[in-house]
Amino acid sequence: MSESSAPAMTSQRPYLLRALYEWVVDNGMTPHVLVNARMPGVRVPAHTIKDGQVVLNIADRAVAKLTMDNDALRFSARFGGVSQNVVIPMAAVIAIYARESGQGMALPEELPAGTPSADAETDTTPETAQPQPADDGPPEEAPEPPKRGGHLRIVK
Repeated sequence: MSESSAPAMTSQRPYLLRALYEWVVDNGMTPHVLVNARMPGVRVPAHTIKDGQVVLNIADRAVAKLTMDNDALRFSARFGGVSQNVVIPMAAVIAIYARESGQGMALPEELPAGTPSADAETDTTPETAQPQPADDGPPEEAPEPPKRGGHLRIVK
């Protein structure tokens, strides 16, 4: 089956979030999520937002009614003594990590629906593959591929 006829898959973000949450909790640490509070659908108390982001403790002892479905992260928590319902669309979750160790993962960015896939925008040729010479002339050395920086950021 060719890549162009491959069926569309659901987002991997909710699965990664649930797995990493379980990993952090199983190791006796406190799971925190970094959220892009500027994304549509994010419902968090305004006073918790700093520079368009918010870090939330999602440990069982800090929240009630925690659900992580394929669309959003939802829970109830107390902020300044007042219980509030929090809704975070999966696309707004930037990272999940353990507070004590900082270990965790930045979740991969997703392309909006209707945009070309990431495979179409990036070179998928293995780095060990040799460039094929053109049929109409002698082989030339391939230009050096552009250097790409990492997409992860250190969150403090």
